[in-house]
Amino acid sequence: MAVNNFANIAEMKEAVGTAMGPSEWVTIDQDRINKFAEATGDHQWIHVDVERATKELPTKGTIAHGFLTFSLLPMMNYELYQLESAVHGINYGSNKLRFLNMVPSGSRVRGHLTLKSVEMHKSGGYQVIAEVSVEIEGHDKPALIAETIAVLYE
Repeated sequence: MAVNNFANIAEMKEAVGTAMGPSEWVTIDQDRINKFAEATGDHQWIHVDVERATKELPTKGTIAHGFLTFSLLPMMNYELYQLESAVHGINYGSNKLRFLNMVPSGSRVRGHLTLKSVEMHKSGGYQVIAEVSVEIEGHDKPALIAETIAVLYE
């Protein structure tokens, strides 16, 4: 994995349209799924009831919460690019988010990112819009595709 280090916003703007990735693989095991269920209160059986999921789901086991997979994007994005001049940054939201495929417990996932735009934000920072996808090892269809927004401050 090669991190794209940008010295400043001007360099980052030059990289708009550039595909980056993949990030490192992350294993989504049952322990991580259970901890996410505890943190969010989402204890739906498809995530936490291994016995029932093994019998009833086509994955023959539990699946990760979609938002668990989505929550990994900041970590993955940090592995894909860094703005050296940034003092700090915030997640600003998402314009689009689609969950396209189930992530079975025990799967490995990794991220891909394409910078779509880098523009001045009304707060004085720079709004960075990226299209991101999360690949599931051994699957053709990604777990999710999203258009994310961050605001970075120099």
